[in-house]
Amino acid sequence: MVLALAGAFLAANIAQSVLSNRNVALAFDDYRGTTPFPPGRLRLPVVLQALMTGLLVALAAVGGVQEEGLVLLVLDLPVAFGIPYVLLVPVRTFLLHSAGFSAVVLALLAAVGVPGGLLFGAFVSLVVVVLLVLVSARPSVWSLSVMWQAEEARDMQARLAVAEERLRFGRDMHDVLGRNLSVIALKSELAVELAQRGNPAAMDQMVEVQRIARASQQEVRDVVRGYREADLPTELMGAQGVLQAAGITVTVEGADGPAGIGAPAAVQ
Repeated sequence: MVLALAGAFLAANIAQSVLSNRNVALAFDDYRGTTPFPPGRLRLPVVLQALMTGLLVALAAVGGVQEEGLVLLVLDLPVAFGIPYVLLVPVRTFLLHSAGFSAVVLALLAAVGVPGGLLFGAFVSLVVVVLLVLVSARPSVWSLSVMWQAEEARDMQARLAVAEERLRFGRDMHDVLGRNLSVIALKSELAVELAQRGNPAAMDQMVEVQRIARASQQEVRDVVRGYREADLPTELMGAQGVLQAAGITVTVEGADGPAGIGAPAAVQ
């Protein structure tokens, strides 16, 4: 009889531990707020907890466990169930449920004739194990959650850095190619008109187109390598070149012409 009860208690304890290991990850996700814990997964652990409690009381009733053994079994009784459960409910709820469970266990042990000294030892064991589960599981999971959030923040920062670099690259490519291609188009049209009129200045315009094309190649290389930095004088000179190529007279005033025009770094 005693061996059968002890074997059943051991089997139920092992099954509870296996379920606890499977439920801890789900409870952690629920604690972090990523995935809700399926309520149905607590049904079998609750049944096993009740079964283990009944088997422990039966062992105490038939005298199948010594004094020290009873205290140790009581100490082990709520551990497997309590570790995932403490992550699923608020601390106040966990303490209230633990107090109710402890009261039931002590009442059943008293009903089967366990002496007062052992009941006090069982009470101390239940208090210790409940507090141990609480102070070990909750802070540990909180620390893991903080580290997880820090890792997610680093990943987000890396993605933002990549997106920012793509925007910078696209902006610089637009600034370089957009301006220079506009100048090339205007000067090419002007060269065609001059060539149709037999004006030798068409050759000068095509030479200028060739120079701008080569300069564009170098600027594109600089953008790709990340060496190019936009500055106000350079952009003004580029805009001046586009407007002049369109036949618009432009005057840029500054300390020493376009090169003398500057702006604070925050504006640039």
